[in-house]
Formats: sequence, C-alpha cells, structure tokens
Amino acid sequence: MSLAGTYLQGRGLACALGLDLPRALASLAAGGVRPASRQIAPDACFPAFSIPDADPDWHARARRLVRAAVAECGPVDRSAPLFLASSSLNVGALEQGSPFLPDCQRFAEDVAAWLDWRGPVFWVSTACTSSVVALLSAHRLITAGEADSALVLGLELANRFSSAGFGALQLLDPLAPRPLAADRVGLVLGEAVAALALGRTAARWRLRGGANRVDGSNPAGASRHTVERMARAALADSGIGADDVDLIKLQAAGSPHNDAEEIAGLKAVFARLPALNTLKASIGHTLGASGAAELALLTACIDAGLWPAPPACAPDPDLAVALAPECPPQLRFMLAQILGFGGGHAALVLEDTLGSPS
Repeated sequence: MSLAGTYLQGRGLACALGLDLPRALASLAAGGVRPASRQIAPDACFPAFSIPDADPDWHARARRLVRAAVAECGPVDRSAPLFLASSSLNVGALEQGSPFLPDCQRFAEDVAAWLDWRGPVFWVSTACTSSVVALLSAHRLITAGEADSALVLGLELANRFSSAGFGALQLLDPLAPRPLAADRVGLVLGEAVAALALGRTAARWRLRGGANRVDGSNPAGASRHTVERMARAALADSGIGADDVDLIKLQAAGSPHNDAEEIAGLKAVFARLPALNTLKASIGHTLGASGAAELALLTACIDAGLWPAPPACAPDPDLAVALAPECPPQLRFMLAQILGFGGGHAALVLEDTLGSPS
C-alpha cells in the first residue's frame, strides 16, 4: 500500500567501519573495529573511532568523503534543500592553519559547492542532536509541501578541539565504549560522514515524525523528565502509541549519568521496554553526525539481515535492561533518539513499511 509521507530514498555513510555501507556491513559481520588512540597534545591521548582515510589534508579528505557519501545515495535533486548538520564544522581545518571564514554558514556553502548544489543550503548545529534536528526540518518541509525532496548531510571529522573539550570534562572512556554496562565510565568519540536522501516516493523506510525538546537545567547531560517528554511528543507527532514501538535505538554512549537518565525516562513512557539497540560501541559517538550516521547504518543492517552485536560487557543491574542480541522478529516502528550537550533531546519515529499491514 502506498502511503503519503517522507521516505528514505537513499543513504551513504563513511565511518570507522568502512568508507561506504557495504564495507561497514562487512566489517560489522566480521566483528567490527576497536577505537585507536588519538593524540591531541604531546602528553594527552584518547581512544577514537576514525574513518579509514588518512589523507593529512583536511579539506581534501572532507571533500572526498562528502562527495562519496552523497554519491552512495544514488541520484539526488541538487536543486532541493540541503541541510548540513555538524557540531564541529571545519575546526579540524582551522587547526591545520586554514583561515577563519566570516561565518559558519560560509562553510556550509563551501560544502554545497563541493557537490555543485543549486538549491537552498541550511546549516544546523545543535550539538549532538544536529542531524536529528536537520532530519525533522527536512521532513517538515516535505510534509508541508514546500519541497519534494531534501538531502541531510551529517559531517563530523576528527579535531583536537572536540577531544580536548570532552577530555577536560572527564567524559571520555580511556578504553572503549561500554553502553549500559555496570563499569561504564564515559563515551568514545568517532568520525562520520552520512548522507540521507528524503523524498515523497514510497520506499521501505518512512519517517513518520519526531520531536525535539531542550532542557538547559543540566547543559552537559540528559534529563529523565525531558527524555519522557521527548518520547511522548515524538510518538504523538507520529500518530502511534508506546505499545506500537518494536525497537528503540538508544543514545547509550556509555555515560554513567546519561545512560541511567535515558533508561529512566523511557521506563516512564513504556510499560514494558521494547528491544533496545545502540551503535556507539560500533562507530563511537559521532556528535552532530550521529543521528544521520546511526540511521543510515541501522536501516542498512536491518535491510541486510545483519544485527550489530552488543558489546561483551556486564549489564548494570541498577538499570535492569539489556541490549537486544538480535533484531525483533516483528519490526514496524522504531524510535531513534539522540541526547546531547546544551540539553538537547531529539527523537525520530521510523516505520518499516515492509512490516506494515497491507
């Protein structure tokens, strides 16, 4: 049955697992990768998940990865709206000595020029929720009839500034991410360039709706009450109830505080939690690109019949939850959420139309 709405028409991804989705899926099937050490100062190193493209020229590397991710989406309308989502933009290039641009929008326009983009260009930077906010914005344009299609591009490349900031706040795990684990101590950063093409033509994955809620009471962390408000609003916007959700893609980056607040907020919404998944142990926390990167990877996994195996960590008994060892046998609705700095709490609801009643 053909349903009106916003559909995922194409996707592309470069992440630590590989330079494109086929290589990322093959890497996952073979057991994935572990983070490598990233040096940010003579006496300071942190683990990080890096895209396997070691070109030292930041701009050349970024341009190549962006073009490849968009090409992986297939044909796109380059006169449609383009949303660039990033929390660090070109900071890595500035660290190499590139001149400062007059404003951040100028860099977004530079990225559009790499793609010969002719449509309107929007820059979205709401910290870790950037890609989800961009996807919601594109969805609103399409459903309002203001655009027939849109491209969301999540861009987060290595730089010392981000690593040093999270390290100074003592938010980084010194070894590897341990989401929901009893011994979790922090997150591990990662790189990603992700492209998601949205449009009206019916396809397997339909974006039903979502919500963005900001709570500045704890600027560096999540709030269980705002997680609850976000999830309820996302479900209402999508026209479904909590009992309809078959899978939740968590933030679950391995933060002692945020993992606990996220689960507590969800337990206030769901009488019984559905299957849970997180991708932070596979590609790291890719900050502003995480929403797009994780949706690209997870939908590709489900399409291929592959499931990201949970890390071998002892679960936290206080949370009383566990990550699903396999994909739910019946999957129609998925709630995907990202929590971030500045009190951002954002979520999307995706419908697998292959699981929809005819």
